[in-house]
Amino acid sequence: MNVHLHWFLPTGGDGRTLVDRHAYTDGGIKRDRITPVSGVRAPDIEYLAQIAKAAEQLGFEAVLTPTGTWCEDAWLTTAALAQHTERLKFLVAFRPGVISPVLAAQMAATYQRITRGRLLLNVVTGGDSTEQRRFGDHLDHDRRYARTAEFLSVVRGAWGGRPFDFDGEHYRVEGGLTALPPDPLPGIFFGGSSAAAGPVAAAHADVYLTWGEPPAAVKEKIDWIRGLAEEQGRTVRFGIRLHTISRDSSREAWATADRLLGDLDSETIAAAQQALGRSESVGQQRMLALHGGSRDRLEIAPNLWAGVGLVRGGAGTALVGSHTEVADRIEEYHALGVEHFVLSGYPHLEEAYWFGEGVRPELAARGLLSDVPVRTGGLPVANGRSASAPGGAPLLIAGGR
Repeated sequence: MNVHLHWFLPTGGDGRTLVDRHAYTDGGIKRDRITPVSGVRAPDIEYLAQIAKAAEQLGFEAVLTPTGTWCEDAWLTTAALAQHTERLKFLVAFRPGVISPVLAAQMAATYQRITRGRLLLNVVTGGDSTEQRRFGDHLDHDRRYARTAEFLSVVRGAWGGRPFDFDGEHYRVEGGLTALPPDPLPGIFFGGSSAAAGPVAAAHADVYLTWGEPPAAVKEKIDWIRGLAEEQGRTVRFGIRLHTISRDSSREAWATADRLLGDLDSETIAAAQQALGRSESVGQQRMLALHGGSRDRLEIAPNLWAGVGLVRGGAGTALVGSHTEVADRIEEYHALGVEHFVLSGYPHLEEAYWFGEGVRPELAARGLLSDVPVRTGGLPVANGRSASAPGGAPLLIAGGR
């Protein structure tokens, strides 16, 4: 079982600070307790194309593109970026319930033909009722997961190549199909930590994706989902969503983490924690419990830092350390059964290079990666590092402080 490395497209903005528009809002509409964040890089297509090209050149398999109010539409953005890349896949996040499942199946089929098979799907059921209502969705938490199960049943049925009927609580479809099913079928990534989410993952997910908790907690989740899947005669693969701060030395990496933390004042953290605390997501509550809103004891496991989650919703932990230490932690998760690593870092352009030129060669040397040729800026790479970038320094620097 090889490690599959994926990166992240910050379609809600990027920068040298821990920026998350959703966490910085009161109820999602206005900022009345937070001063504007400086140094934010707009998610324009030129900047996102730089990140996508860097990810492709550095050997990442795909990039996750988020969904929600505070980011650009994932389908449209990645369809545009596919024209700027050749091999990179796009892990497109989307919400069931705000789109017809048959239309989603058709969109996926078209996407596969346009990009020659470069689509992966990240199904986001949603854990914030305020956000869901903004899109016209008024179901409660558990019923949203029940609807997701029906949605995915219809999608897979419509991909079957013949008319498909479905009569459920949330969807009624007569003769649903895609005239030309996608080839290959997009892999379905799905996450959820609640009791309602587990059976959906077991029945429908190709890859169960968890946020970055300590290894023992991740093992418990893997055992849980694996057991549920076995009861249904299925096999599910596993992935983890993490940030990274990897440097030539551990001291440099932790200094970067300390700088990110130093940019946050107490008011910013308090406002973000208040907003995130209203989430119905069990996974989000587990993220908050890792640090309790405190700056103290943020290294919750070796090289696993919970500082990101002080202000950012969703994935709130980062692997911090030397390239060797970060590779050690990835190998540790891999030994538990984690195959897919969906990574990110602030800023996303520079951190892609730190990881790609520093950690990736370590993983390759351990035999954890498939043999994918990596080229950076058209120059030959030795040991995963461009000849023009001794020491692993970032090659492309965009604007921003």
